Amino acid sequence: MKETLKIAIPKGYLFKETIRILNECGYDTTCFKDNDRKLFFYSKINNFKYIITRPMDVPVYVEHGACDIGFVGKDVLLENEYSVFELLDLGNGKCRMILATGKNCIEDVKRRYEHFGTVRVATKYPNIAKKYFEKKGMQAEIIKLYGSVELAPILGIADEILDITATGKTLLDNDLVEMENVVESTTRLIANEVSYRIRYETIEDIINKIKKVIK
Repeated sequence: MKETLKIAIPKGYLFKETIRILNECGYDTTCFKDNDRKLFFYSKINNFKYIITRPMDVPVYVEHGACDIGFVGKDVLLENEYSVFELLDLGNGKCRMILATGKNCIEDVKRRYEHFGTVRVATKYPNIAKKYFEKKGMQAEIIKLYGSVELAPILGIADEILDITATGKTLLDNDLVEMENVVESTTRLIANEVSYRIRYETIEDIINKIKKVIK
């Protein structure tokens, strides 16, 4: 029997879409129907072991060989450098990384940009923020947050936020206004470098089936 292929599946908004694609590819996903908050699911039919994890941890598990392949947003890959192969852009899970500020702060933030002043930016993506402002030739005080970054301008600890948005509804709900579009993100299929070489045929078969589905 072939060695089990370990696949990292992200929790959250990409989870259902990833399972849908695997199902349309003809892979057995019945193991997910009785979801009792397990972190591991096994398909005897395909000999796949699915590892359910936080999106930020997907490339970590793949890089270190705990998983052979994984599905992850491009935003996660941009935040940190990982030694993995980026195999395919699935084109789904579309969202944008944007800079936004409070409605009453727009003019102040614009003046800081015009005069290359220092801005305070709250974000879950400090590395992307740092690189972005370095390219603009501006100084930025980066404030790393793990929760709702939308609170930062409201509470006065930051001038702007750098965060992911899909519909913009959260911005509107919190009286925030988009200032700049930083980068767009979609779901990517990634592979462990060693696993890809050793299990090339199996992984390429998965890639080809996904291509047919997303086409």
